[in-house]
Amino acid sequence: MKPSHWFALAVFARLATSAFGADTNRPTLTEYEVLRAFPQGRLAALSAGDKPDARGLTGGNRTNGSWLEAGAQRGSCRAVIAAVVAGDLAAAEDAWRGIDVTFAHQRADGGFEAEIRPNGESARPRGAAVETAFFFLQEMGRAILVIRESPYEAYFHARIAELEPKIRRACDFISGGYDTIIAKSGHTVNRTIIAAKAFGTCGLVLHDDKLVATSRKLIAHALTRRDQDGVFIENGGRDSSYNVVSIFFGQVLALHVAMPEFEAALPAAVAWELTKIRDTGEVNVTGNTRTGVGKEKSYTGQPKNVNYNEVVFALTYYGLVHQDAAALAAADRVFAYSHRARP
Repeated sequence: MKPSHWFALAVFARLATSAFGADTNRPTLTEYEVLRAFPQGRLAALSAGDKPDARGLTGGNRTNGSWLEAGAQRGSCRAVIAAVVAGDLAAAEDAWRGIDVTFAHQRADGGFEAEIRPNGESARPRGAAVETAFFFLQEMGRAILVIRESPYEAYFHARIAELEPKIRRACDFISGGYDTIIAKSGHTVNRTIIAAKAFGTCGLVLHDDKLVATSRKLIAHALTRRDQDGVFIENGGRDSSYNVVSIFFGQVLALHVAMPEFEAALPAAVAWELTKIRDTGEVNVTGNTRTGVGKEKSYTGQPKNVNYNEVVFALTYYGLVHQDAAALAAADRVFAYSHRARP
């Protein structure tokens, strides 16, 4: 095992020992602590593309050059998280602009304005409007929870309090569209888990047990969408990119909301994923049902490929939380491969 792995596991052991509390139903390790245990420089590198541009746009909105929809703005929340973990409040302030821009586009019904995507589709119809809202909320809620776990809660307290009524309206909007979630994401279980993360994290932010219960309900459904070997099913089969999306987002949710059934399902999904990581760190896409083989296009019109950052995140989180050296080693290989040509 590499020295970096021993260091990460030693940090995990120290943090886990200090994190036990009286409530045995709560996770024993916070997400803030997991992120602090990342190998040096990794979180900054993985989050480098999340910073808002001068107009506060991130993701597909930034690529498009103008506002398209709320879901694309989730990168600004990830940028806030990375800055908070680094203790860089100036960077957190800069990233927060993306959050402010998003809520500037909130409609009276709690949803968000949407324009026509480059591929001719739009998040204006009801199901798509609910989906783009929960794609943003799942990172918004997460960012607030990480801030509350960090030493900087007091610094952000007032602005979070100011946002809570807006988050409440957005959660009411996606709750009102609950019937569209499984119907629209039945072939893409990762989106069901992303919706669960939105309800769960925002439920904790708002101290709303009903939202958390909805999160658990969605996770229970997601767990039925696995094959005989425990791999999360995407469009009728296996996909080496989207399987890790399910692992990653579900693992993050389980750090905040106790999800023992989901945690129990992770080893099998991770075990299969590790068979898809080549010695070079490249992710094998042979047989994928959605990514890397030209079967689907993103809303910008480009073919969907493996999201290497999410592969690294998933394996790093799992490796740290579950003290799994093989997952950490695979994460190292994938990170080296996917960042080999970058500064």
